[in-house]
Amino acid sequence: MTVSNFKSAHRLITGYQASSELWPQVQRLGMQRPLVITDRGVLQSGTLKLITDQLNAVDYAIYDGVTPEPEVAIVEACTDTFRTGEHDGLIAVGGGSAMDIAKCVAVYAQHDGPLHELFGEGQVRQRNIPLIAIPTTAGTGSEVTNISILSDAEQQMKKGIVSDHLLPDVAIVAPEMSQSCPRSVTAASGVDALVHAIEAYLSNFATPITDALATKAMELIIRALPKAFANPENIQAREDMATGSLMAGLAFGNAGVGAVHALAYPLGGRYHLAHGVSNALLLPHVMEWNKLACVERFRGIAVAFGEPIDNLTDDEAAERVIRRLHRLCADVEIPAGLRSFDIPESALPELAAEAIKVDRLLRNNPRKLVLADIEAIYRAAY
Repeated sequence: MTVSNFKSAHRLITGYQASSELWPQVQRLGMQRPLVITDRGVLQSGTLKLITDQLNAVDYAIYDGVTPEPEVAIVEACTDTFRTGEHDGLIAVGGGSAMDIAKCVAVYAQHDGPLHELFGEGQVRQRNIPLIAIPTTAGTGSEVTNISILSDAEQQMKKGIVSDHLLPDVAIVAPEMSQSCPRSVTAASGVDALVHAIEAYLSNFATPITDALATKAMELIIRALPKAFANPENIQAREDMATGSLMAGLAFGNAGVGAVHALAYPLGGRYHLAHGVSNALLLPHVMEWNKLACVERFRGIAVAFGEPIDNLTDDEAAERVIRRLHRLCADVEIPAGLRSFDIPESALPELAAEAIKVDRLLRNNPRKLVLADIEAIYRAAY
C-alpha cells in the first residue's frame, strides 16, 4: 500500500437549505468586513440575496466583476478592492470562476510580489484570510480543491496555482443555490463534474477512498443531470447534482484529473470555450484512447452508470460507457465537434503542442500520450 494524504475544505456543510448556515460560519471565522465575490449573473438572478440577507450585522461589500474563464487581471482588480476596502474575509458565491478568483485573492492579498510568482505547485507560503466558498453550479468542485485556474490573455494559456493554502475554511453546498442556473450552464458544469469523477477513477493516483467518491458521483450525475437540465425546478435532481459534484471534487482533488482536462486547457485559453463544454467535447474521445490502458476499470464506470453488463466482456462494457457519454452530451444539447465552435482544423497541431506541456495532468492519465496521440484525439473530436 502507498501513503495518501486526503485534502478537502476544512468544514463541509451540505443539503437543502444549507445556505442558511452561512452566518454562524461568518461569526466563527471572525469576519467583520467580508468581501463577497460573485458575477453579475448571480447578482441579477436574485440568488445572492440568500447570502447577503445573512450579512446585515457586518460591513460587507460585493465584487461582481468575475467573468467566465477569468483572467489574471480580474484577480488583480479584485485584490485591489479587497485591500483598499480593508476587508478581513472572503465569501465566494458563484461557479468555479468566482471560487477560483476568491481562492487566488485569499493568497495574493498577503503576497508582496507579482501574481505570477504563485503559479505552479507549492509556491504559496501562507494564508491568514478566512475563506468561505458557496457554489451556485454543480460542476467544478472548486469549493473543496487546492487549485485555481486562470487564463493568461497575453500567452493565451491557462495557468494554475496549486497549494493546500487554497483550500477554503468552509464549503457550503446547497441545491437551492443552483436553481436559477441557466440550462446551458447546468449542462456544461454537470458534464464537467462527471469528467472529474471519471478521470479521478481512472487516475494513476486513485485510491480506494477516491474510487468510492468517484463511483457514487458518477451514479448520481448520470441519473440527475438530464432531469436537472429538463426541469430546473426539480430540487431532488439539483440536490443529487450538488452532492455528485461535491463528491467528484473530493475525488479529483486528491486523485487528480487527466488528459481530458489537459487537452481542454488550450481550448479555453485560446478560444475561450467554457471549461465544461471543452471537457464534454473531448471526454468520449479521450476515453476511447484510454481504453487500451485500463479497460477493466471501464467496467466499474459501466456499473456506476447502471448499464446491464453481466454478460459483456470488458471491451463491450467499455463501448457501452462511451456510447452513453455521447448520448448524455446530446441529451443536454452540447454541440458535437470542435468545428461547431469555429475552431479551424489547421489549429489542431498548435493545440496539441500546447496540451503536451500540461504535464501536471498528463502524468495522472492511465495511458501515456505523445504529441501525435494528442493531435489524433483533437482530430477525432473535430
